[in-house]
Amino acid sequence: MMAAVGDVDLGRLLLEAHRALGAEFVTTLDERGYPDVRPGHAAVVLHIDRRSGTRLTDLAHRARMTKQGMMLVVDDLEERGYVRRVPDPDDARAKIVRLTARGRRYVAEARRVISAIEVGARRDLGDRRYETLRGALEELIGLEVEEQEP
Repeated sequence: MMAAVGDVDLGRLLLEAHRALGAEFVTTLDERGYPDVRPGHAAVVLHIDRRSGTRLTDLAHRARMTKQGMMLVVDDLEERGYVRRVPDPDDARAKIVRLTARGRRYVAEARRVISAIEVGARRDLGDRRYETLRGALEELIGLEVEEQEP
């Protein structure tokens, strides 16, 4: 028996919304030639500085992940050919994560897919409800909106 909507806790609603959006993201990218990516990959590659690359610790901070978790995702992305690690010229102990050509193409496509998903959500909800939802979610997670490199 399915629970009434009012009986579903907020955490479950957020989780299900996350899963639905993630599934749409993965399906669309699969159709566009990226069958081997997951939503978690985008959470990482979208934070890599396109010109200079980004230290793993900075990536973990930007994506709100542990350094160990970030290492696992970067390992996976490196095996798939989306990123590579290079020595940090400022610190011999550190590595910089850089996008490969394939990674740069994926980032561009992922940004287009994310934009299309957001346009669809705005269309489905209407401008006012979309902005209210977005603002409420940003407030709940304590998000400080930062300017992202386009």
